[in-house]
Amino acid sequence: MAKTKTQYVCRECGALSPKWQGQCPSCNAWNTLEEAVVNAPSSALKARSTVTAASRVVRLSEVTLEDTARWPTGSTELDRTLGGGLVPGGVILIGGDPGIGKSTLTLQVVDAIAQTRRALYVTGEESAAQVASRARRLALDLERIEVLPETGLEAIFSHIGSARPDVVVIDSIQTLYSEAFNSAPGSVVQVRECAAELVRYAKSNGVAIIIVGHVTKEGSIAGPRVLEHLVDTVIYFEGEAGSNIRIIRALKNRFGAANEIGVFSMTEDGLRGVSNPSSLFLARGQQQAPGNVVFPAIEGSRPLLVQVQALVDRTAGNPRRVCTGFDAQRLAMLLAVMNRHLGSQLGGFDVFINVVGGIKINEPAADLPIIAAIWSSLTGKIVDASICVFGEVGLGGEVRPVVGSALRIAESQKLGFGRIVGSAVGKRALNTEMRVDSVERVDAAIEVLREV
Repeated sequence: MAKTKTQYVCRECGALSPKWQGQCPSCNAWNTLEEAVVNAPSSALKARSTVTAASRVVRLSEVTLEDTARWPTGSTELDRTLGGGLVPGGVILIGGDPGIGKSTLTLQVVDAIAQTRRALYVTGEESAAQVASRARRLALDLERIEVLPETGLEAIFSHIGSARPDVVVIDSIQTLYSEAFNSAPGSVVQVRECAAELVRYAKSNGVAIIIVGHVTKEGSIAGPRVLEHLVDTVIYFEGEAGSNIRIIRALKNRFGAANEIGVFSMTEDGLRGVSNPSSLFLARGQQQAPGNVVFPAIEGSRPLLVQVQALVDRTAGNPRRVCTGFDAQRLAMLLAVMNRHLGSQLGGFDVFINVVGGIKINEPAADLPIIAAIWSSLTGKIVDASICVFGEVGLGGEVRPVVGSALRIAESQKLGFGRIVGSAVGKRALNTEMRVDSVERVDAAIEVLREV
């Protein structure tokens, strides 16, 4: 019988500590040590390795490169996010808030894969009857979907070994447990070890595994941070409460581009991909109001037009700066730039920023449209609806070039916009029918918008 002892495990990095401490001695994170009963690994576990063949040192020139055929998931948006589809032997981790659509998406993937290959849906949270009810509501083919309600890791491997599926969905990793460890399901030890065994099995047998993970109140996937390091791809579901728009974002991808996104619409029939997401984020045809600016963003390799809104309102108390979809710290910097280089006195005003559609903007190219929207709301001057704005703003008031100018301009022209105000662009980007106003300073950009 394996020996057990009580230790404390960091849920961020998975490091072990013999006693509780306020700060993890390994990663320096605070309040992350949790009590866990850790088994001394048995000889069988010690002998396991992720390398199936005898290891030897080789030169990279001797390695035979093979173009691995990807397996389409049945969803163009998901395939785009993954870099072309599922990779045999690849492990994907999908995280998101409860009810956002993780189980719906994975069940639809199993249905699509099962048309040409064998797929297995392992559920630890629902019964087979509940999964069948959801599949029927989504109008999926109940005949070809195989479901295994099981939480024991050893039993799951036994079923997988006999069924030999090409794709396995685990919903969710927090419900699995291994008999080799006495910890409860969902504990740091169980999550880490079960995930490691799933990765080992996927690599050695060429099975694509999709793992569903819960998220904490901070928005990160529950369990040790090492969980994200083990897998090949990490995808997060994003979406505002009350909105039917869902965005999946690849934060890590060994087989494709990171930060690639896919856009879905949640309908009664499940998640449906949106081929032209810019149409969702733009309020075309509505009466234009001060504080609205259109920003051509780049998410991964995809250009995306979004509407940035600002509301500047006088206050008698301490001014508030509230952001939805934008970094509040960067907003504070931009307000300081406006105060110094535009003479905008915002000390007695509340400033609210909203990115329409629930999308989150993380690129510096949003600086100039944010400033333009704040200026528009403050002065009451409407920014013309045919104008798109982009550009990074420095602390000296300069407007810096950004990547993807040609893509931004092409997407703006495709959707009927006639003018661009932004940072300096290359010759390729200037090959357009649109009017391009390249500005070098933030005050020059505001002057262009004022004259329109």
